[in-house]
Amino acid sequence: MFQIRLHGRGGQGVVTAAEMLALAGFTEGHKAQAFPSFGSERTGAPVVAYARLAQKEIRLREPILEPDVVLVQDRTLLECVPVFSGLKPEGYVLINSSQTPEALGLADLVKSLPAGHVMTVPATQFALDALGRPLPGAGMLAGFAAQTGMMKLKSVQDAYAVKFAGRIAEANAEIARLAYEYILGQKEKINA
Repeated sequence: MFQIRLHGRGGQGVVTAAEMLALAGFTEGHKAQAFPSFGSERTGAPVVAYARLAQKEIRLREPILEPDVVLVQDRTLLECVPVFSGLKPEGYVLINSSQTPEALGLADLVKSLPAGHVMTVPATQFALDALGRPLPGAGMLAGFAAQTGMMKLKSVQDAYAVKFAGRIAEANAEIARLAYEYILGQKEKINA
């Protein structure tokens, strides 16, 4: 089972991103599950959502305490929420930021995980450019797909096309493409 924990703030589409991740995984033949965990339900409050992908039926229903992947949609959470708690030794981290992980003060985390397992992607900027709103979900999921190889870009784009239509679906497809290509470019630099 592959377990993903998504951290963000209310209003950033964290719950939708978890649902889209599960849907994208399902279209690729995985058993999938997604669910949120709310504290205070208000815009700007920290929000956590979870997704699981597996080859067989998923019976677990509890929060993910030992994630394989941590997706951080708001980098300000790095200072106030233990987003990396329980991360597996071979885990992946993707942070929504235009800064490098080292510039965010995560040099020790980068050193503790395999090369390419801690990355950043400017998903909010891609969303603002394509959608006009700071909703980084599609970019984060496509970045996750490129970073881990767990799913195809098309699966992420198709998941958003199921939930949204017209210009919104097209904008999310573009956000996903930009993030996917950005992460692939970062991986090439790391492996060079």
